[in-house]
Amino acid sequence: MKSGGILPAQLGGSVFLKRKPGTSTSRRSVSDDWIAWLPRDKVHVFDAVVQRWETFYAMMSVSLDDAFTLRARGELVRARQQVSISADLLSRLASSLASACATLSDRGRQVTNVPAVAPLNVEFFRGETAQTAASWNEFLHRVLFASRSRYFQKLRILSETLQNLAREYNDAAADVAAGVSVQPGDSWEALECLQYDFTTCLRESEVLLKSFLRVLPGEQLNAVAAELDSTPAPKRKPAIGTRARITNASA
Repeated sequence: MKSGGILPAQLGGSVFLKRKPGTSTSRRSVSDDWIAWLPRDKVHVFDAVVQRWETFYAMMSVSLDDAFTLRARGELVRARQQVSISADLLSRLASSLASACATLSDRGRQVTNVPAVAPLNVEFFRGETAQTAASWNEFLHRVLFASRSRYFQKLRILSETLQNLAREYNDAAADVAAGVSVQPGDSWEALECLQYDFTTCLRESEVLLKSFLRVLPGEQLNAVAAELDSTPAPKRKPAIGTRARITNASA
């Protein structure tokens, strides 16, 4: 089975769930932030950042889909090479997203009214790592009544989740590329699951970015844009290709 695509229901995580009677109005506020109009200069910043993220995401997804296709054809060496490429791209994207979370957190301390946030939704994740993080975020969202506390906690948890998913993806990709796993099918399934959860985190990041830009004072926009434009080098293990023992053994 190929990696999951972009699901409309994942956009913004729990943001676009239908609101049930008696639930908090924060979800409606977050949804309003997402569909609200932005000034032209802020739209330019948002579009530039998201386009960069989406480019990396698209390349990573294509590489992973190609890997699954090649594996199905029995072209295992090429499949493993594509997995290695997808891991490198995901690591780069994870570093960029985590850096953006840090910027939104640091700059948020200089903003009087931070945007409303909805907690990560466990139902929109498949793997244990992301589901545990979402469960913890939901718990903190219930006990932290201040909007500022909820905002900073979500950014922290989202950033940690992105980095943990990237680390696990890299480990699974290394196992696949090396061709030494006792249960190689498990590693391939892990890649698909981790990519699915990473997709949800990417959508959450995009919603948080737009919500933050809405409340950001205009005089701070250029400085924030410069920080968001700076993409840190990914923190990952040595290139998979240098460790992998590419063989024609069955995957």
